Amino acid sequence: MALRIIFMGTPEFSVPTLRALKDAGHDIVAVYSQPPRPGGRRGLDLQKSPVHQAAELLGIPVLTPLNFKDEADCEQFRSFRADVAVVVAYGLLLPEPILNGTRLGCYNGHASLLPRWRGAAPIQRAIMAGDRKTGMMVMKMEKGLDTGPVALTREVEIGDNTTAGKLHDQLMLVGARAMVEAMQRLEEGDLPLKSQPEEGILYASKIDKNETRIDFSRPATEVHNHIRGLSPFPGAWFEVEINGRPERIKVLSSELADGQGAAGMVLDERLGIACGSGAIRLTRLQKAGGKPLAAADFLRGTSLPAGTRLG
Repeated sequence: MALRIIFMGTPEFSVPTLRALKDAGHDIVAVYSQPPRPGGRRGLDLQKSPVHQAAELLGIPVLTPLNFKDEADCEQFRSFRADVAVVVAYGLLLPEPILNGTRLGCYNGHASLLPRWRGAAPIQRAIMAGDRKTGMMVMKMEKGLDTGPVALTREVEIGDNTTAGKLHDQLMLVGARAMVEAMQRLEEGDLPLKSQPEEGILYASKIDKNETRIDFSRPATEVHNHIRGLSPFPGAWFEVEINGRPERIKVLSSELADGQGAAGMVLDERLGIACGSGAIRLTRLQKAGGKPLAAADFLRGTSLPAGTRLG
């Protein structure tokens, strides 16, 4: 017997879970997503979210309230008489009328090993901190930010050179499978909940543009983690003078390397860069308005000889 599910999500990360629940035979009675936002080449067109677009292709009605402060929106949510709400990166803190608006409550798919990295940017923060593993957790939501009891955990290793983009793509598939399993067990009445530990709580705040510039005075490992944690978006960057004017260069991937020198100095013809201690090698770069290029291709069009200082 299928569950009646309200699905709540917005970015591409949420789409596999929506599709997997539908494929598992559940009745997705409604989808909630963030309202269309300005986008397009000049930012003038309103663009529907990836979840909104996926739901329309599946023939599921989509609702896009700005928030749930209007009682009419809460009443409409309750009117679906859903068994459960599934939430994956919806982008809105849910009020109690919504948390209690289904028969079995709201279950969230969160991309960290709670209570580490509660909040908005758990994938990026885990990599930037040098974590060796992360995962997906299905938890029952309560009023606090990612504080609810955990129902199911799936761990994922983080490789030495794993970027946020690669980990994002891995976790969204792991999360989809985990949520399908959780909903099956919930339907069968066999989904025990475990309270989160009181120790080890960390918050994954949104990435601020002011923290994206690369600080080569930091140890090489920290610089490498910073680069891969922000790749591909929003991207870590440095400035360098090219043809007499400063240019901003985004770094999409790097690796640890041998060498030493003044922080930010180019050490060789393969873009080895000295850090506060140790060195890294830049392996994929992108000029403003350009396309991503492997380091060798980048250097064919841009000269960064040994001794150049990046900052």
